[in-house]
Amino acid sequence: MKNLLYIAIVFVLLSACSLGATPEEKAAKAAQEYFTLLKDNPEAFLNARVGADSLPAIYRAQMKKVYEQFVSEINEKHGGIREVRISDNVARQDTVQGFTYAFLILCFNDSIKEEVAVPMVEQDGLWLLK
Repeated sequence: MKNLLYIAIVFVLLSACSLGATPEEKAAKAAQEYFTLLKDNPEAFLNARVGADSLPAIYRAQMKKVYEQFVSEINEKHGGIREVRISDNVARQDTVQGFTYAFLILCFNDSIKEEVAVPMVEQDGLWLLK
């Protein structure tokens, strides 16, 4: 009987390890990577948006400028972003609107932390910014 219990515990542990990341965890990880890119490469951050490849050139240039201004403002106010972490909340699906909110913590160089909700959409297995 004791051996059967050990076998059951091993089976449960192996099953838990092989499940992989949930969609919410994948969305949060993608959002974290995109926000890490933002501080050094606003163009890559823009390319991570849904429909970025079909934006008119003028609008695309304006969006890139907005991202650059955002980074500049963060650099002035907080000395830049030191780290982007996934919140303990990870992410939550919004089934009504059809996207997942990923929760990130932006850790600034002046020791201030801010939690942000980032809407994410899965397209063809790839998580993109909404």
